[in-house]
Amino acid sequence: MKVIEKFADEVINSGAYQPLDRVYVINKICGLVGDYGEEENDKPAVKQLVDIAVKNKKIPDDVTSREVLNDQLYDLATPTPSKTNEIFGQKMERSSEKATDWFYKLCVNNNYVKKEAIAKNVVFSGTSSKGHGLEITINLSKPEKDPKAIAAAAHAAGKKYPQCALCLENEGYVGGYGKNARSNLRIIRMNIAGKPWGFQYSPYAYFNEHCIFLDQKHIPMVINQQTLINLVEIEKMLPHYFVGSNADLPIVGGSMLAHEHYQGGRHTFPMMKAKIKKPVSFKQYPDVKAGIVDWPMSDLRLISENSLDLIDLGTKIIKFWAQYSDPARKINAYEGKIRHHTVTPIMHRKGKKFVLDLVLRDNNTSKDYPLGIFHPHKQLWHIKKENIGLIEVMGRAILPGRLKSELEEVKKYWLGKDNKMADSHKEWADQVKVKEKITTDNVNQIMEKALVEVFEQVLQDAGVFKNTEDGEKGWDKFITALTEDVD
Repeated sequence: MKVIEKFADEVINSGAYQPLDRVYVINKICGLVGDYGEEENDKPAVKQLVDIAVKNKKIPDDVTSREVLNDQLYDLATPTPSKTNEIFGQKMERSSEKATDWFYKLCVNNNYVKKEAIAKNVVFSGTSSKGHGLEITINLSKPEKDPKAIAAAAHAAGKKYPQCALCLENEGYVGGYGKNARSNLRIIRMNIAGKPWGFQYSPYAYFNEHCIFLDQKHIPMVINQQTLINLVEIEKMLPHYFVGSNADLPIVGGSMLAHEHYQGGRHTFPMMKAKIKKPVSFKQYPDVKAGIVDWPMSDLRLISENSLDLIDLGTKIIKFWAQYSDPARKINAYEGKIRHHTVTPIMHRKGKKFVLDLVLRDNNTSKDYPLGIFHPHKQLWHIKKENIGLIEVMGRAILPGRLKSELEEVKKYWLGKDNKMADSHKEWADQVKVKEKITTDNVNQIMEKALVEVFEQVLQDAGVFKNTEDGEKGWDKFITALTEDVD
């Protein structure tokens, strides 16, 4: 019983229960893992308890069952949703930063934010030959899908509960095969522009304090004036975080278009550091500084202390871009009644100023570019084929986990060693090999540099106005038409 009693003490020390509750807590733990325990080993108490549950045949020995029990045990050491919200609210009255510090620490301590898994990710940064600072991550944190979970999802029928992974109904949901384990999830209730929203952290974070703001209703994503109002409201509440939305169209949008949500957190992305390369003046908005950003994607930035003017001008730009076409550059707003234009809006604060980046997106496809004209082109698919979402727009690549082992083989190829390099990498690997003098001392550095260059090209492909002479002409044409329309 030693490890069971140890975890019971951890639960009580967390503040979720009182010392008088100790016997009750021990029995709750026994009910989950069985009465038989073992002497302690070096593993964390919860991992030991999950092993005990397997030995006691309380759960099958598979990934999903272990994950579900892990979260149920940590749930015992987590305040109830009402208590969590009460404490957060009290701390918000004193400092929004102290409130998020407390909530984030809670979500790390109760293992909702999977710090151990996140630490497996490969992360580095560099500067491309175009002069853009970029960040690269190879995502290794999310566990591989359990075959039983895949089978369960394939045979699932009828209405889902919760409807999706972002729904408020996930809070405290036990989960199972094909369903998210969310026993230890806590969601802070928020009023954003008069509507009920939620605020939580991402379990497999892509950056520091990666959080999600979610509409309490399961409604589709949309980018409009209300989006900008909501982003401003969030920035007023949490000025130390950035907040942004994925685009609301397939190909250029995120993977969860069915549920209105934003992402945010405490991280300064490369795009935020990028300077305005060409100022743009809007006569009707003298309090708003505007300009085209020196960035691989097509980013129009607005800066102002006057949030109302920022929202008004930003809305006009979104509406104008939604109708704007430039067929010579394959930019077409509509195909019949099908809309192809939207933006990825991102906001952060610089002191009293609100900084709004509106990244222009176009999701047209063609015979030559079936996955998207403004999407990573085929020669880059060996590294990045997936959609370019909010985080990557800002300059942080999220590359698939398969690359960790694949790129080791590429390095062996460069060094003339026996290797099993995938054929898909050969053309690229040869191009790099010709340009660089690669040795065992610099091979890792060369690989990082090469990946930064690939990601630069990925973003260039996704930009509607290219960083070329023709692209600059396209920008000029768009800005001239936009300012005439706005002013």
